Amino acid sequence: MPDTTATELSTLGHELDGDAFLPGDDGWDDARRAWNLSVDLQPAAVVQAADAADVARVVDFARERGLRVAPEATGHGAGAMAPLTDTILLRTGRLNGVEVDAAGRRARVDAGVLGADVAVAAGEHGLAALLGSSPDTGVIGFTLGGGLGWLGRKYGLACNSVRAIEIVTADGQQRRVDADSEPELFFALRGGGGSFGVVTALEIELYPVAEVYAGMVAWPGEMASEIAHAYREWLAGSPDEITAQLRFMTLPPIPELPEPLRGQSLVDVTGAFIGDPAEGEELMRPLREIEGAVWDTWGVQPTPALRQLAMDPEEPVPGVGDSVTLGELTPDAVEAIVGLAGAGADSPLMGVQVRQLGGAFGREPENAGALPKLDAEHVVFGVGPLFDPAARPALDSYLDKVQQELAPYSPGQRVLNFSDRPGDVAAGFRPAVWERLLAVKAQYDPAGMFIASQQVG
Repeated sequence: MPDTTATELSTLGHELDGDAFLPGDDGWDDARRAWNLSVDLQPAAVVQAADAADVARVVDFARERGLRVAPEATGHGAGAMAPLTDTILLRTGRLNGVEVDAAGRRARVDAGVLGADVAVAAGEHGLAALLGSSPDTGVIGFTLGGGLGWLGRKYGLACNSVRAIEIVTADGQQRRVDADSEPELFFALRGGGGSFGVVTALEIELYPVAEVYAGMVAWPGEMASEIAHAYREWLAGSPDEITAQLRFMTLPPIPELPEPLRGQSLVDVTGAFIGDPAEGEELMRPLREIEGAVWDTWGVQPTPALRQLAMDPEEPVPGVGDSVTLGELTPDAVEAIVGLAGAGADSPLMGVQVRQLGGAFGREPENAGALPKLDAEHVVFGVGPLFDPAARPALDSYLDKVQQELAPYSPGQRVLNFSDRPGDVAAGFRPAVWERLLAVKAQYDPAGMFIASQQVG
């Protein structure tokens, strides 16, 4: 980046209500840090915007100087992002307002809001949003990329519960788009990711779910094959009201975990049921009665508690993960997964989860966006810790192995939110939708200013 542009960036910082950082500044490393600590982001500058007006100023500045802009709230998914050469990393974490319209069952969510914040705000009114399994995932990135959560088999992908979007486009204009105002851009943003502009707020639909029957039941890892086949048989009777996952874990011996789980190899079934708790208990009974369980938390919970159901880390950690979709979970597919993730596998991964899709995830709603549904029955996501960079080749190799060995059981569609590695973004969409997304990108960002974790164009 030319020295003159660096000088101008320093001047820009004085015109913002937020803050600007250049390499070498105090706070530079904290400002550029991704949630995934193994990702070393090296932008030309970082701006922490205070509001939508700051966002527009940064976009104007970048456009006039031929720079790119990478919007990020939390930095989840940063591992899949292209190098940030001549790029301003635009942090939106300070845009953190949540407004709940309980009567209208809507919420307006600013760009920096976390899933946990929305869960609590909506829960105060007996309502729930379609959120992810990690409490510190940003709502905007999660939703723009599709959005799989514990209520999804009943209510579908989060992106299709968006009712309006506030965005700053490459011309510096602040726009509010919906089904009637700039419908093509509205279509692209709902599931097509964040490379069309800087989204500063979403208006999302809320659902009348005050509590759920939810929990986790875990067994020793040596029971992986028995539990996985029992889970496969159980799936045949699971209604849309439940969203579940089968998970294989090798947990570290850390005090943040319950004592029975520390340092253990486990297989578990985790999920949430919307409806009468007695029906949920009966639904889960065949699995919970399998002898040998070491942990069982199934019971009635307020819906906001779902943000901690999976025990995902709540602080930044280093790691790498990737995914592959599956069709029917056949006996052969189960054996392949157990061979890759069970206690006997020679695997560097810390966890492999088989998330249940189907239900509303597989039905196309009226007036859907770029990702109307998922043409798969499950998504398998594997993740490994990366405290030592030298471990990266082994993790990448094993994630490749997981994808290759499960490919015969996969319909081929990618779930883009479930990847920390660069890949074929077009494989996340139907061919006609991909062409439509490219057209929207060309219309609203013809110079390719905006870059995102899962890049269109």
